[in-house]
Amino acid sequence: MHNFLPIAYFENQFVPFAEANMSIATHALHYGTGAFGGMRGLPDPNTPQQILLFRLDRHCERLSSSAKFLHFDLPAEKIQSVIIEFIKQNKPTFPFYIRPFVYTSGLGIAPRLHKVEKNFFVYGLELGDYLSPDGVTCRISSWCRQEDRSFPLRGKISGAYITSSLAKTEAVESGFDEAILLNSQGKVCEASGMNVFIIRKGQLITPGYDQDILEGITRLSILDLARDLGIEVVERPVDKSELFIAEEAFLSGTAAKITPIKQVENYQLPQEKPITHKLREKLIAITENRESDYKDWVFTVPVG
Repeated sequence: MHNFLPIAYFENQFVPFAEANMSIATHALHYGTGAFGGMRGLPDPNTPQQILLFRLDRHCERLSSSAKFLHFDLPAEKIQSVIIEFIKQNKPTFPFYIRPFVYTSGLGIAPRLHKVEKNFFVYGLELGDYLSPDGVTCRISSWCRQEDRSFPLRGKISGAYITSSLAKTEAVESGFDEAILLNSQGKVCEASGMNVFIIRKGQLITPGYDQDILEGITRLSILDLARDLGIEVVERPVDKSELFIAEEAFLSGTAAKITPIKQVENYQLPQEKPITHKLREKLIAITENRESDYKDWVFTVPVG
């Protein structure tokens, strides 16, 4: 049972969440012609009546870029102003997740992006840990990540998530927590909605943008953090077999944050994960506004 924030932004106004409804003929529902973002917020543990948002500017920029694939000009500044007002209207008192969504809102039946109405909504819900912070088990999915030549992977397009959904259910129904997808070249790509990292010989290794991954904001933040901490970072293709012999491995994403991987297929990974835990603790401190060197990564919204 989800606990949704009481106010949503829908059709250019703030309305009760229960009244933010659309037609069953909505174009995006039929053709996956939507794009979404996701960001976490939490009450500032040190300052009453203030909400903290992690990398709000980056999230708004990415959604604005995703909207361009739908032929929708939605400036990042517009998205940011709506989200700020959305938080002020809801005044959340618990950690939460924001889902902004752009979509083709017309009622036509032709699959197209021209001459069809576009729209934008925002809602939120209470959210604690998406995956267990103690770690997850993963299987290699039988489903393959799409290629950028057939799908705009630089956007967070809703239609792409049928593959993620198939992979996630396959993993869970076969006894695992999460799926890891390979790309069309047979290299490690990403999880159902998260980027993948491994540690080998002290190096932090992750697939690069040329491996058909999503341009994850948490991923980029982790790479910057690792460099600042003196950890060698390598972006390159990753073979499936490397997952089985990694010293450490973890998933990253807005919902997942940094989640250790305990097992891949029938291969148990080492229990000690010093680099993973170091990065995770640092990231948590930043999101809670406890790291002065990263103040510009955290956006504050007064709700008093």
